[in-house]
Parts: sequence; C-alpha cells; structure tokens
Amino acid sequence: MTQTQQVRPSEADVPVVARAIETVASHLHPTPSYDLADYDVPTGREEVWRFTPIKRLRGLLEDTPSDDHLEWKLDAPAAVEVSELTVEAARALGGPAPVDRSSALAVKHSGGAMLIDIPADTELDQPVVVRLAGVSAEQVVHGHVLVRIGRHSRAIVVLEHTGSAQYVAEVTVLVGDSARLELASLQLWDDDAVHLGHVAVRVGRDAEVRTFQASLGGSVVRMVETADYAGPGGRLEMYGLYFVDAGQHIEHRLFIDHNQPRTRSNADYRGALQGKGAHSVWVGDVLIRKQAEGIQTYESNRNLVLTEGCQADSVPNLEIETGEIEGAGHASATGRFDDEQLFYLQSRGITPVEAKRLVVHGFFADLIRRIGVGSIERRLLDAVEAELAKNIGLPAVGVER
Repeated sequence: MTQTQQVRPSEADVPVVARAIETVASHLHPTPSYDLADYDVPTGREEVWRFTPIKRLRGLLEDTPSDDHLEWKLDAPAAVEVSELTVEAARALGGPAPVDRSSALAVKHSGGAMLIDIPADTELDQPVVVRLAGVSAEQVVHGHVLVRIGRHSRAIVVLEHTGSAQYVAEVTVLVGDSARLELASLQLWDDDAVHLGHVAVRVGRDAEVRTFQASLGGSVVRMVETADYAGPGGRLEMYGLYFVDAGQHIEHRLFIDHNQPRTRSNADYRGALQGKGAHSVWVGDVLIRKQAEGIQTYESNRNLVLTEGCQADSVPNLEIETGEIEGAGHASATGRFDDEQLFYLQSRGITPVEAKRLVVHGFFADLIRRIGVGSIERRLLDAVEAELAKNIGLPAVGVER
C-alpha cells in the first residue's frame, strides 16, 4: 500500500522537501493523454509493461496506420442511436483519455469512433450486442467504440470479439447521472489473435455501473480497464474471468480512481490456468484521492492452477490520500484444487476427473451468472466446459438451454 498526496498551488509555503515527497507520481497509472508523444515505445522494463511479452505483439506498438476494419454486426433496440464520429468529434465529447501507447494508437488510427447512444430516460427491453469479428491473424485493426447512456436510463451492452486479428482498441463509456449500465466485453478470439484493449468508464452522479470481462481465447490479450467518477454517489462493480491455455498470455489491469466523495467500487476477477507456458497477469489499483471522503472499495483476484508449468501473477494495490473513508481492502490468492472439496465429492461416488470439473465449474459459475443475459451466460459456461475438456480429460458438457 502506498500513500501519496497532490500539492495545491495554495501550499507554496510547505517546505520544499515535503512538497517533493507529496508530488511523487504513481508508477501504476500514467497521466491520461491523447498525444502519442507522451508514450514512448515500451521496452518491457516499464512497470506497466513489465509482464507483457512485447516481442509477441508483432509491432502493434509502432506508429503504423491501418485502413482495415473488423466485421461489425449490431443487434440493438430501436431506441438506440448509432452514428460515426470523426476522431476530433469523439474527443470533443469529453470522455476519459487513453492511458498508454496502445490506446493512444487506437484513437489516432481508428479513423473515427462508432458511437452507441442511449438517450436519457430510456429503459431498454433487450441488450445491445456488438459483434466484432476478425478474418485473419495478419489483419491489423485500430478501433474506437464509444458508448454513451443518458441520465436516468437503463441498458445492457455486450461487446463480443471473435475470429482472428491483431486488434488495438479503445472503448469509451460515458454514464449519465442516476443511470444504470451493465457492460460485458467478451474476448473469444481464435488462438492466434492479439488484442490490446482499453475500456475507460466515467460514472455519473448516483449512477450504477457493472462491467464484466471474459478472456477465453487469443495468443496475447492485454485488457486495461479504468474508471473515474463524474460526481458523488456513483457505484461501480467490475467482474472478470479468464481461462489461460498452454502458451497463452492473458493480462488484465484495473485502475479505479475514486476522485469524488461517497463513491463505491468492488472488483472480483477469477482465472484458471492449464498447460505449459500458460501465463496470466492481474494488476488491480485503487486510488483514493484526498477529496474522496466516505468512499468504500474492495478488490479481489483468485487464480486456480490446474496443471504444472503455469504462472499466475497477481498484484493488488491501494493508494490512499485520506483517512476519512468507510473501508478499503484487497485480496489475492493463487492455488491448486482444494483437497477438501475433492475429497467431499469423491466420498459421494464422484470420480476424481468429474470432481475436478465440478470444482472449476463452480469457481466460475457464480461469477458468470452475474451478467444477467441468459444467452451470454450459457455461451460462457459452454466455453469453460470446452476449455476443461482440453486438459482435465472430460468431454465438454453443454449447458441446458
């Protein structure tokens, strides 16, 4: 846990040494910027890139434009307005800026943003589903999706990624006051895809936001999710799951900026790893600013190692600038199967292999059922079963529909 404070201009009379200590910048979250010049090409020695296999990114961090696009299919109620914005118009909406080189590249070379706009005082009776598909592992694509939900509205938005591509993406989410949004991002790529993504969420006053990240495919997937608050009273829940196979690198990085008082946040990510060279990374960081009194936050990451030869890196962080909070905490755990659970199941006549499948299924099922979209829940449960079939030794078991 680290503690930092920001210097205000009125504090010019504070001793120089004290001011120097207070202005130390965090190494976990660079200052957001649209300017690519603010982000050097990573070498892998930087704190925010040290876990990422830079050599496997196939030059995606170079300033090289591309005119290619993913195949796009949208299913949405009639009340949803969809339009294309120029890069300048997208920036003018005032959403959070990119936080690293890949997200800055995504905006710069996107050719503009696709805006999904849900008007104020609208309650959608079905989810908005955006299906993005790549056609080749050689396809290089930069994309920017912007989701805006008006005040007092209710909506579920699902972004689904399939096929294969080298995809660099920015997703900007603006949630109006007292609105409620559930946002799911599914990375269901083929095994040779590379995806560098940033999801930036701004939570309105008294708004409620729940996000869900699922990464079950791709060669290298690096998802960065950041959030801040446009006013007091906002509530944020971040859930995620990942299943990492042999040779895969799946990385999730979270940053929650409690910049307003009386805000809430909770993060719960769970992962499973199997096969030689499977590597997962989860880095969670919560910043509680000096003015953010009366906040409450908790972050948790759990990893289940199914076979030998896997590596799970889990790094929770808290940065606290005020003691006037209701609560703040974090937890991280990485381990193998629970022997007591397996013994209990086997003592009731369940085979060892089936017992392991049930434990993993239960590990993820509770999280998946929080999505609230039945078709997506069933698809993810089937995907988990298919992953288990690769190494646990059981054929995939479909979920009843």
